[in-house]
Amino acid sequence: MSGTKSVSKIGVAMLAGSILGYVLTVAVGRILSPAEYTTFMTFWGLLFGVGSALSPLEQEVARLSAEAQVKQGKVGVDVVRAFSVATVVVVVVGLIPLIPAVNAKLFAGHYELGVIVLVAGIAFAAQFAVRGLLIGRDEVTSYSWLLVTEAAIRPVVVGVLVAVGLGQMVPFGVAVGLGSFAWLLFVRRAGRHIDRSVHGDDWGPVARRVLTLLLGAALTASVITGFPAMVALLAPGGDSTKLGGFYAALAVARIPLLLFAAVQALAVPMVVRLSASDDGRRRLRQLLTLGAVGGLVLAAIAAGLAFLIGPWLVRLLYGHDYVVAGWAVAGLMWSAVLLAMIQLLAAVMVAGKRVDHVLSTWAVVAVSTALTLAFWPGDPLLRATVGLIVGPTFGLLVSLGLVSLAHRSSTDHEVAVDDGTTAR
Repeated sequence: MSGTKSVSKIGVAMLAGSILGYVLTVAVGRILSPAEYTTFMTFWGLLFGVGSALSPLEQEVARLSAEAQVKQGKVGVDVVRAFSVATVVVVVVGLIPLIPAVNAKLFAGHYELGVIVLVAGIAFAAQFAVRGLLIGRDEVTSYSWLLVTEAAIRPVVVGVLVAVGLGQMVPFGVAVGLGSFAWLLFVRRAGRHIDRSVHGDDWGPVARRVLTLLLGAALTASVITGFPAMVALLAPGGDSTKLGGFYAALAVARIPLLLFAAVQALAVPMVVRLSASDDGRRRLRQLLTLGAVGGLVLAAIAAGLAFLIGPWLVRLLYGHDYVVAGWAVAGLMWSAVLLAMIQLLAAVMVAGKRVDHVLSTWAVVAVSTALTLAFWPGDPLLRATVGLIVGPTFGLLVSLGLVSLAHRSSTDHEVAVDDGTTAR
């Protein structure tokens, strides 16, 4: 399948999955009370934070699968080892919400939600491994259907639960967890690409690669999908009804991140192509400069509009019980646009093989957000809003600096080569 068709098909599948997930959170928000919705969104954020942290497993397995295809063979035990390392990490992390003190902060004593996070997290690891095997072999159609199937299972099960009178928080949690088992429908197709008799790297190198990738993704997830869980841990307490409105506003404000998902898929190959020539590199620098300025202007405009119509839009989508201040929605929208910009800049770093810069950027975002949540004066709602302003703002400044530094180094390298000097 051609590259353009592959990207288009995957982009459509990602968009469909994102829309289904967004519709589900709105529907559940209208059924549950704001207090219950606060707990549900903490569960949602933690589960999908685990899923986001596991996403590099797909990239690693895809790399192994593609390399095996080039050699006209099958992928070996490296895939099993990578999956095993990721599963151990999930089990360790998944047991934490079952600790009584932690569970009380996260899920208000609902241990069932903690169990769902653990079981569904392990299923997520298997799902990403299957996705990696499929996309590594360019089985785009199967990969796309897996994305859509995963997202579709959840609202279908929620609809059935509501129809039979089980429209409560824990059954909804079960429905969300079931989506992580969509890989079972595709495991036979993916499994035919594995040959355990093929030897690869030892456990040590595999574990180091996987753990490094998971760490970077975990930092990213902490301020995007896992942010409600971070708030519950670092800024506990507060009015649960107000927090329910805040999380409803957070879901609305994250729409820019959904819209940028397909753009990110195109960013890496575009940067690679532009970097291959002098004209392309100049064009890339222009795009980065215009993008930075335009993104900041867009963030300011979006924040202003969110301040004016954000509270009304939240009530329209979720109901009149969900009340949130205009300044809070404005702060969330500012952060969402900046996070989308950082993700695009991270794609530029990946294209330039600067994965250390990606890790540094998200570390700045996560740490500054966490410190704000923990030490900023005020109630949890204020600390959460300010945290999502401070972290992405610092992260954007750092990422712009790192990308600029990398391109300046690249330019100096080209000049040195043109002058006939020795380049590092």
